[in-house]
Amino acid sequence: MASDGPTYKDDKSAPRLQVFKQDDAPGNIRALPSAVGPERSVLSSMMQEPANFIGHAVEEHLTPDHFYVPAHGTLYKVLLELYEKDRPIELVSLTQTLADRSLLENIGGPSELTNIYTYAPTGAHFDYHLGIVKSKFLLRSVISSCTESISGAYEEPDDVPGFLDQVEQKVFAIKEGSEVQGELKAKDLIGEVLEIIEQFAAGERGMQGIPTGYPDLDSMGGGMKPGEMFIIAARPSMGKTSFMMNIVEHIAVDLGKPSLVFSCEMSALQIVQRLLFARAKFPLSNLKPGFQLTRGELQRIQTASKELMDAPLFIDDTPAISIGDVRAKARRKKRDEDIQFIAIDYLQLMRSKSRQAESSREREIAEISAGLKAIAKELQIPIIVLAQLNRGPEQRGGTPRMSDLRESGSIEQDADMIGLLYRQEYYADNEEEREESGGIAELVVAKNRNGPTGNVPLTFIKELMRFESSDRRIDPA
Repeated sequence: MASDGPTYKDDKSAPRLQVFKQDDAPGNIRALPSAVGPERSVLSSMMQEPANFIGHAVEEHLTPDHFYVPAHGTLYKVLLELYEKDRPIELVSLTQTLADRSLLENIGGPSELTNIYTYAPTGAHFDYHLGIVKSKFLLRSVISSCTESISGAYEEPDDVPGFLDQVEQKVFAIKEGSEVQGELKAKDLIGEVLEIIEQFAAGERGMQGIPTGYPDLDSMGGGMKPGEMFIIAARPSMGKTSFMMNIVEHIAVDLGKPSLVFSCEMSALQIVQRLLFARAKFPLSNLKPGFQLTRGELQRIQTASKELMDAPLFIDDTPAISIGDVRAKARRKKRDEDIQFIAIDYLQLMRSKSRQAESSREREIAEISAGLKAIAKELQIPIIVLAQLNRGPEQRGGTPRMSDLRESGSIEQDADMIGLLYRQEYYADNEEEREESGGIAELVVAKNRNGPTGNVPLTFIKELMRFESSDRRIDPA
């Protein structure tokens, strides 16, 4: 077998070193993590059997940057180019190609190229050696990212939260870049699809997503699916926070799924107070100085209190929270508590701290909307986001449209589902109409990427700030 390391002809081919000083001790030099032997083995297998191993390396997202030795990265880059052009790859022609491009001496000369070619007598350990090469590259990436972060911290940036978000994004980018998603054959999935159909037909399988607690809404969307963003929009005082918290209550309390709520408008205390009284069916208006609880009311409040205390519900009431903070906190809760659902009240009260967002509110909303959708996809959980409508409904007697969304372009594009909450009572012209329409509400599903659109009839119980499913049927026309 050939020697374990190449003979470098010039400084350009030498392994890269990183200098670290520990405890201010001068001269404490440490080399970056590397695996020169496995690198040579991988290249040897690719040179001997290019059809098998170069294609496999491409599928594993191997790049020239994965190689610690610059000469190895150069050689792999040439092998990739020849493979993509369907050129023959064997020692003689490869040597000539490198010589024609004045790269042969950088590799180490003809003898070194021959040494690499004969380094691995068999490709049986290709996958194992490839894994080592990629692992060392990841370690070097972590060191590089941390070094940049340390340097940036010493510069004392003005936007420290934004800087922390950048640091976290770099680390997650390294992790995401290391994951390889292989392709799947349709024939391998047909059996699973047929099994799902059979389970639904036999009533053995429920909906694919998390149920909201509103059967009509769930039947239209199949529940809230991982990676999806559901926008609930309405004019002020329409009850959108109550509707969102009714869904949160069902998911966190009834289903016991860990949930995270970001409330930019109401305090955490107000949120919990609403949840408690709504669940105990105790009108908030009864909370007056000197009021007396009946035995039934006391029992209901005690029962609701215990249920809420046992629920895996987390509330963050940071005002004007940035999309970067939401991302960081959601990642931590996903890691520590395995949250299954996020609710945000509401989109237009959030902020983006990027420089581009400073000059344009529309750009800022676009960044927030895209960022929330990215969080849903990254964490593979559904996100409900409340949004404000403009004054368009008032000009049409109350009927909302998707175009009424403030800075609607990016929101419409990013959302998987958009529901417009509407209560007739709010737009009544007189007391008689107000009494007739009292409690009548509906959620207009204006966009549904994975199902039909239409209207979901609801009943609003104002005393409890609660929306219930209604038996009314609404003509979508």
